[in-house]
Amino acid sequence: MSSKVTALQMSESETFSEKTQAYFDLCQEKLGLVPNVLKAYAFDDTKLRAFTDMYNDLMLADSGLTKLEREMIAVAVSSVNHCFYCLTAHGAAVRELSGDPMLGELMVMNYRVADLTNRQRAMLDFAVKLTEKPAEILESDRQALRDAGFSDRDIWDISNVAAFFNMTNRVAAATDMRPNDEYHSMAR
Repeated sequence: MSSKVTALQMSESETFSEKTQAYFDLCQEKLGLVPNVLKAYAFDDTKLRAFTDMYNDLMLADSGLTKLEREMIAVAVSSVNHCFYCLTAHGAAVRELSGDPMLGELMVMNYRVADLTNRQRAMLDFAVKLTEKPAEILESDRQALRDAGFSDRDIWDISNVAAFFNMTNRVAAATDMRPNDEYHSMAR
């Protein structure tokens, strides 16, 4: 069991604002842990709030995308980027939300071999293309999503979730951010 959060010598604040402490308490209550990504940002309350506000809006707010679909985007993008933190944490979320441990593992390795709906496949193909070749996104790519049943608002959400995880994958890689050990055994 490792307690390492990142390779950087950043120290989390000795005291947290009431809002941050309440958020960490809520995480502990609902998840049974405070995710290490939050601990990594805990050195600066403003940066932590910005990160958590964006994450909560993209991943938990009302959307035409299900929570599972958003987690699937996180995993597909993180797989392209080989992000150990996000593959571990969001792979666990896919396992939990889908009730299918095999789907979580297939998503981590290669979503293309998973038994997905046409809608899910179109969504993930778009997110992966946006990750690998953003300058090559064309109207035909957006139209493929519309043809799969996504609205333009859904396309906005798919794009933002994919972009967010590209950013977090890079921060995790740059800092050697490590996932909480507990994620490895969740929903198996």
